[in-house]
Amino acid sequence: MCFAHGSAGRFLVHTWVNAEPVPRFYPNVVTLTTGKADIAEQRQTVRILQKSNLPGRWAVKDSFKTLDIARLGFEVLLEANWIRKAEPKAATMVSGLSWERAKPGGDAFPASLFSDENFAMFSGRRGGAVVAGGTLYRADGVVGISNVVADADEEPAVWRDLSVLAAATFPGLPLVGYESGDELRAARKAGFEIGDPLRVWVIARD
Repeated sequence: MCFAHGSAGRFLVHTWVNAEPVPRFYPNVVTLTTGKADIAEQRQTVRILQKSNLPGRWAVKDSFKTLDIARLGFEVLLEANWIRKAEPKAATMVSGLSWERAKPGGDAFPASLFSDENFAMFSGRRGGAVVAGGTLYRADGVVGISNVVADADEEPAVWRDLSVLAAATFPGLPLVGYESGDELRAARKAGFEIGDPLRVWVIARD
């Protein structure tokens, strides 16, 4: 997503970092590993970014809930759990919605995002109106699922449908993501395994 918006980040040994403004709801730092020495380097990366001219509010995705940065001025934005579906299958849809893959158009997303063969966004319609949706992205032998939107009483069915769409679009790959609250419960009902916790920290620049 950052690359599509013209601000690609950088992979370090233990961390992914982006020293430029990123799209809304995306972090500037993502931890990639655990271990005492790794965490120390991750904290140092966060400190360096704090000294930059990064404007406004920005976030750190603490992928393993091991990075305590409260003393650096960060607050916990949310806590969640990783989710995984090891072998999504091509099967019958259960939500009753009409699904279609999104195409470029409008100003909501850059056209370059849709030219990426690893990216897929789906919307579910009922009576011509969009009532559900979700995003898939293939990377490193998995498919990430995110931005799932659905009415509360339809969430498990929508998660199941998106799993079917993922199996058809990127066959043979496990689905992974992270959720909390009602969305986490819906994913569990849709057959996802619930994994380890993670945390997202946020800070506002003075």
